[in-house]
Amino acid sequence: MRVPLSWLREYVDLPATETGRDVQAKLVSAGLEVETVEQLGAGLKGPLVVGKVLTIEELTEFKKPIRFCTVDVGMANGTGEPQEIVCGARNFSVGDKVVVVLPGAVLPGDFAIAARKTYGKTSHGMICSGGELGMSDDGAGIIVLPPEHEVGTDAIELLELVDEVLDIAVTPDRGYCLSMRGVAREAAIAYGLPLRDPALLDVPAPNSYGYGVQISDPIGCDRFTARTVVGLEPEARSPIWLQRRLQKAGMRPISLAVDVTNYVMLELGQPLHAYDRSRLDGPIGVRRAAPGEKLTTLDGALRVLDAEDLVITDNRGPIGLAGVMGGANTEIADHDDTAGATTEVVVEAAHFDPISIARTARRHKLASEASKRFERGVDPQAAAAAAQRTVDLLVLLAGGTAEAGVTEVLAPSAPRTIAMPADHPDRVAGVEYGRETVVRRLQQVGCDVYGQDELVVTVPSWRPDLGEPNDLAEEVIRLEGYENLPSTLPTPPSGRGLTERQRLHRRVGRALAGAGFVEALNYPFLGEQILDQLDIPADDENRRLVTLVNPLSDEEPALRTTLLPGLLGALRRNDGRGSHDLALFETGLVFRAPAQEGIAVRLPVHRRPTDEEIAGLSGVLPVQPRHVAAVLAGAREQAGWWGKGRPADWADAVEAARTVAREAQAELIVRQGQYGPWHPGRCAELAVVIDGAEEVVGYAGELHPRVVKALGLPARSCAMELDLDRLERSAQGALQAPRISAFPVATQDVALVVAKDVPAAEVEKALAEGAGELLESIRLFDVFEGEQIGEGKKSLAYALRFRAADRTLTVDEASAARDAAVALAAERSGAALRGA
Repeated sequence: MRVPLSWLREYVDLPATETGRDVQAKLVSAGLEVETVEQLGAGLKGPLVVGKVLTIEELTEFKKPIRFCTVDVGMANGTGEPQEIVCGARNFSVGDKVVVVLPGAVLPGDFAIAARKTYGKTSHGMICSGGELGMSDDGAGIIVLPPEHEVGTDAIELLELVDEVLDIAVTPDRGYCLSMRGVAREAAIAYGLPLRDPALLDVPAPNSYGYGVQISDPIGCDRFTARTVVGLEPEARSPIWLQRRLQKAGMRPISLAVDVTNYVMLELGQPLHAYDRSRLDGPIGVRRAAPGEKLTTLDGALRVLDAEDLVITDNRGPIGLAGVMGGANTEIADHDDTAGATTEVVVEAAHFDPISIARTARRHKLASEASKRFERGVDPQAAAAAAQRTVDLLVLLAGGTAEAGVTEVLAPSAPRTIAMPADHPDRVAGVEYGRETVVRRLQQVGCDVYGQDELVVTVPSWRPDLGEPNDLAEEVIRLEGYENLPSTLPTPPSGRGLTERQRLHRRVGRALAGAGFVEALNYPFLGEQILDQLDIPADDENRRLVTLVNPLSDEEPALRTTLLPGLLGALRRNDGRGSHDLALFETGLVFRAPAQEGIAVRLPVHRRPTDEEIAGLSGVLPVQPRHVAAVLAGAREQAGWWGKGRPADWADAVEAARTVAREAQAELIVRQGQYGPWHPGRCAELAVVIDGAEEVVGYAGELHPRVVKALGLPARSCAMELDLDRLERSAQGALQAPRISAFPVATQDVALVVAKDVPAAEVEKALAEGAGELLESIRLFDVFEGEQIGEGKKSLAYALRFRAADRTLTVDEASAARDAAVALAAERSGAALRGA
């Protein structure tokens, strides 16, 4: 919201010595985000006066049209003689009043004006455009003033060129500050001065002979005021003061009727719309759109409406998107079109449901000044005053006549009240304000306050953000000054630290980073389409999506059920930007719809919720397990003088899963699997034992070529995903420090021939069990397939390390343990010693 300081002073008698910087400091202290203070007309120096064009000579010997003009500037040039000026613009004629800058003046941007010879003539000054004076950025050409302004009048004062403009970033909860009325209220409170409320107008009572209005959706529109002004002068233009205020506030003057509605919106915060009554067909209606209905909006775009869109209608159908933008078929005619100029106007001032307007604006990607205000909450009580203010200005500036009919359709509503202990702000802030201060501050923001120890507060209609005692406490605290709050650190209770879940989360991150992975944090949103691309089965639990009511993007309306979409997107982006050797990981929550739907209860903030309250809330919230995922592409080991490199493959994804399992102290079961995005022949199913039963906790391996193509990933990309919470539940107790033995290790190597389809993990498990307690570690160091061992066979070579805690093992003991291991492997998997 851009707030001209000169306009603000109309409602608050700020001290004359206060600058924009001073007002900025006061408003920032009150909690408003005043980003900048723009100095309009900085460095501007006259003479800059009103002139009248006497003659125009067209100079045709140049490549572009040039005009040599004489302009009457009165006695501003010291002689009273016509001023000779060369000008290239063509939007003015003889007899027009224009703005002239004379030699010796300085325009914004330190542009000094002097007499100079150009195009064979001497130009004594300039005829100015709005851009040259810093009034606007558009190329509208020379400023042509209304004829009533006297020649020689100071144009700096006339055009209000010197001013200060505060640029305020209004947060969503402070929508009332998207108006001069709201900012003036904050300024009045900050300076302790009275406010001249521009909404305090005498408004006639509604009657039965106003313009017809029919509300079919009272929830979407709970208030609609309609007023009619007739007899508007077709040639009427917006006065300079009105145009300049709109320009300073960042809006472009269009036509008188439109400018007035925009002006009142900026003044009171109530969006309005003006209809050409001659283009309306029957009463105005408000309803939801029928699916497939179409509307051409004022921006010229043909829009297909959604069933949730709130629309304004007449007998022909939709004539506007309620609270967002009007339709082209009832547009106010431009004043240049005198033949079809608008002379009768119906003024609409309504109050619409904020959520409905916000969704419509996002759905159609059509943010407007009106929707920006409606979605933040508009004062419903200001509608009648805004309509009256618009009517008054149209009568004053366009010579119109206000018809006696006043239409006002209201849905029943009651004032909002909040009960609050008088000392509640004291307890929230840790500062003793006292009841008198609390009541005074609440009354300053417009509340009615009753009671002694227990206050009953009636919230003003322009503050929809005040809904509970903490909101009222915040108002007291911010007006008393956040800078006055003491800075104290809470004393944490002793004996508490990170939970085991948090420790595991950190250990897993450190372990993966140590293994060469880079953490990538992604947005937790996805769409149904990505699950199709990942080949997730239709009945899979990852299809149980939690859909957001108000998503950031319509293409990703749901919370993620898997970490892979975000990671694979990061992989694709990095690969596309030249980083081809990638290893990324992420740990985070995934979300699945609860088994039974319910309404989440708001937990109290003034005390610790009870176990029953927490359990009740948890029962209706989405299930949120913590997952870890990793993706790989390109080279896993770089080539160099040390030797050949190698590409990442499915085994690296499985090893990443093993790394995570080691940090969780869980025994990971790895076996052949098949699931969704993974290649059926290079997919490992990962399981653990929880409470005596095996549970699948994830998958790892190479991605399916179909998935790689659909997502635009590098060839042979690999991925892994695990459920960290279930991995933690399978942990084998606290981490035990290893015992360091002083006795030497005995190493035995064994090569076993098994069928090609026998998993190495199955053979390894049998060897470990058969070797017994003397086995310290086992490692697969070679896999071989070839003619020497026969078709359909493979050789698995393992290194077994044996050690005893209390003695040096003999060769016979180590050999016996090895033989026992081989015997059990032979029994379970048909393994045979190679070469036996």
